[in-house]
Amino acid sequence: MNPTFVETDIKTETGSYDLEADVRRIGDDLLVAIWGGEKPHIGAVAVAQPRPSLKTPETTSATASVFCFPSHKEDELVKGVSEVLSAVLGAKVVVTAGIHWDNLSEKGIR
Repeated sequence: MNPTFVETDIKTETGSYDLEADVRRIGDDLLVAIWGGEKPHIGAVAVAQPRPSLKTPETTSATASVFCFPSHKEDELVKGVSEVLSAVLGAKVVVTAGIHWDNLSEKGIR
């Protein structure tokens, strides 16, 4: 067996509320870790797999299952990212995220 393993690091550089991501292609699948802020951590995990769209079966969509630790809010982020990547790549995708800034405003969250 000749496994395929490719790793890429991504970082935003806006100067405020920057995020980092580690993206690993493991065979046909994708593993993504997203973090940022003053206290990076694991707050939520999503696992997605591609499937035919319910509305248009000839189009690929994806379904995700999400685990979010209590009092964390990364669930929407990991679900959205995992479903988009899974549908576009036609692969199983796992995304984890943990982002925390103290006293973050509503504007900062967006």
